[in-house]
Amino acid sequence: MIDLPLLYLIVGLLFAVVALYAIQDRRFAAALFWGSYSLIFLAGDHLPKALVGALVVFMSLIGGLSLVKSRSYTQLTNEQQLASVNRLGHQLFVPALFIPLGTVFGVLVLSHLTLFDQPLLSPANLTLAALAVAAFIALLFALYYCREKPQQALAESSRLIEAMGWAVLLPQLLATLGLLFTQAGVGGTVAELSQRYLALEHPLAAVACYALGMALFTVIMGNAFAAFPVITAGIGIPLLVQQHDINPAMMAAIGMFSGYCGTLLTPMAANFNIVPVALLELNDKHAVIKAQAPTAAWLLLTNIVLMYLFLRWF
Repeated sequence: MIDLPLLYLIVGLLFAVVALYAIQDRRFAAALFWGSYSLIFLAGDHLPKALVGALVVFMSLIGGLSLVKSRSYTQLTNEQQLASVNRLGHQLFVPALFIPLGTVFGVLVLSHLTLFDQPLLSPANLTLAALAVAAFIALLFALYYCREKPQQALAESSRLIEAMGWAVLLPQLLATLGLLFTQAGVGGTVAELSQRYLALEHPLAAVACYALGMALFTVIMGNAFAAFPVITAGIGIPLLVQQHDINPAMMAAIGMFSGYCGTLLTPMAANFNIVPVALLELNDKHAVIKAQAPTAAWLLLTNIVLMYLFLRWF
């Protein structure tokens, strides 16, 4: 069965390779960072929770002190890159497009396949398992089209990981931070303040407050997964579900989509909005955010209208 432990193993081994590259270059702080991350993925389930927490704090300190230095990777010249583009043409898009299409195919078709009386893809983590299979097949496509060896794919993966640097930690840290905020009672405080100072008896006002709250808190936190438990516990459940009887599944789906609108607008989502600027060597560090802002605004407005219509009609 293709399940999370297998994916964690692959990711852990990839981070281990990055750590080995750092050791070869005598970048020992970077080696400690990537080695710790690799250890968490490879053996996190078997390590004491306190040790895993200490490793995360240790990695945060290394990243915060800007000690995660990237190695100098040999890249093709502009002429070589242009010649490669002319040779490959639109075939370059095949591996990238196969990942989302292959994931959908895996969820809809591969999920029904069995091997030795066991499902091929884990039902509990179906989307992630399908994504992993699609990414692996896309890798094979890329190696075939580019006529490259697997070692080159490993080197390019390491280069991209090191280019992102400490920002690769952000999604996991921010998602965990959202749960900590909920446990600390921030959601209850948000609910009390919204009920005390906002007139949310009208369904449209409650829907707008929830969607805007998801977007704004995502801007602050940098991740919709961090905002979701806080805003849903503070506004979504007490006001939309309990007071206005909205469908919880629909509210959660559109609420997360509203949070993603905030992701498009914040430098806190460094892995989405700041790292691409560095990879593309853009002069304006907020260029990605500026390009995404109109889309985010229209999507957020659309989400509010959709949620209100669902509330009234269903």
